[in-house]
Amino acid sequence: MYDIIGDVHGQAALLKKLLQKLGYEKTNGSYTHPERKAIFVGDFINRGSEIRKTIKIIRSMVESGNAYAILGNHEINAIIYHLNDKQGSLLVKKPNKYGLALFKTINEFSLNSQEWKDHLTWMRTLPLFLDFGDIRVVHACWSDEAVAIAASAYEEGRIRKKTFRIIHKKADADITKSVWLLTKGNLLKMPSDLHVVSNKGVAPRSFRMRWWEKTAGITFRNLSFESKFSMPDYTVPPQILTDSEGYPEDAPIVFFGHYCRGRGPVVIRPNICCVDSCVNGSGVLTAYRWSGEKQLDIENVVHVK
Repeated sequence: MYDIIGDVHGQAALLKKLLQKLGYEKTNGSYTHPERKAIFVGDFINRGSEIRKTIKIIRSMVESGNAYAILGNHEINAIIYHLNDKQGSLLVKKPNKYGLALFKTINEFSLNSQEWKDHLTWMRTLPLFLDFGDIRVVHACWSDEAVAIAASAYEEGRIRKKTFRIIHKKADADITKSVWLLTKGNLLKMPSDLHVVSNKGVAPRSFRMRWWEKTAGITFRNLSFESKFSMPDYTVPPQILTDSEGYPEDAPIVFFGHYCRGRGPVVIRPNICCVDSCVNGSGVLTAYRWSGEKQLDIENVVHVK
């Protein structure tokens, strides 16, 4: 059985507290449980004050067989940011927003650059999703098509550097679109001539979508899955939205993070669960204890502060 743990983002002390609350004990340098395994949904680097310790905890659990971990968009950006091109120069030619997000992580490893390089190599061995039949785990959005394409990216137990170079350089490549869909989710980009004002009094040019919802006749409010603002109850014009049947209600349970839901909900539907409680904003780290149930139960959600 599995404990699915949300985005940790460098909060090692909270992670230790959560693991202990879940019944894990540190044995031979790794946290273990006699009957359960942890699953980390990605985004364990950046933002927090104990990134190096966080990676050590998660990696030791994965390598000792006590946990699984998948890639989040922050890990993918870190891998890309440190790659070289064919000429040996850095692939990312100038500082960008991803480099700024990595500042704390890079700074923590400033005296341990070889260790950081080794962690980046290890990250390329992590999957982009997990499908255990009864449950699925992805960082941001489940898509059968994207999963099939992403699965083909693995060669000899890792994602090759050339794949990440394609992701960086070729926005229209199938692998690029698939990887970002799985790890960033689906964004509705507003056309330039349409302005819909949120409750904050601004008209966002894009917003994160509830990818599991049917889109026919849906309103902006019910489509949006943003944590910092809400959209009005106007029906989304069909001209700007592709029809989708969403994620079927009888499909396997899917767990994900990414969306920084400090105020919830965690259990969104009987088969939809977001375990990202925005740890660096709310000060809360969340897990779901899955023990074989076919429908999610809010009583199985565990928080630590």
